[in-house]
Amino acid sequence: MRPIRIALTKGRLEKKSITLFETMGLDCVALREKGRRLILPIGTAEGAQCNAVLAKAADVVTYVRHGVCDFGIVGKDTLAEDGAGVYEVLRLPFGVCKFALAGKRGEDFYAGHHERSIATKYPAVARRFFAQKGMDVNIIKIEGSVELAPLLGLSDAIVDIVETGSTLAANGLEVIEDIQPISARVIANVASMKLRHKQMQSLLDDMTAAMAVAEW
Repeated sequence: MRPIRIALTKGRLEKKSITLFETMGLDCVALREKGRRLILPIGTAEGAQCNAVLAKAADVVTYVRHGVCDFGIVGKDTLAEDGAGVYEVLRLPFGVCKFALAGKRGEDFYAGHHERSIATKYPAVARRFFAQKGMDVNIIKIEGSVELAPLLGLSDAIVDIVETGSTLAANGLEVIEDIQPISARVIANVASMKLRHKQMQSLLDDMTAAMAVAEW
């Protein structure tokens, strides 16, 4: 049987995940010295080996959904947009931020009765938010710096991830309303949780214990 594979989101979540693994007592030397490799071994206390798979956030979900990876560590933002077909099994104490509705400073977004345009990288999240309010909005998908859209007159507001709010403030925008808190999550493949339950539950138990003893 192949080693358990854990898909990691590249970047900040990857670094925090390595800290979590090392707190669990796992050997992450190969992961810290990865070079251009994308599949790296992680040694366990019993000498067994897991493999870390480095990928973009949306691909982490895809690899876990299709069972080529057993676990994944990914932001709740990615799961909120498209997290169907995987188990969300553990909330992690890092990657903390929020979804928010933001617009030009000092403007009343809810004033008037015209249809509003919303620019976002997360159309599903935006649609759910406004559907709950009973509002019809025009969703415009943006791939890059979504803050540009209201500044250029493309949208009335944006739905985006907010951590400190400094980027909004620097561009004359402000949070209108918080939508949803976000943090990193551990996801699991549905079949793997049944077929490899003992191994996977042991890793989850070790993650839970490690979260209590490290500063995040």
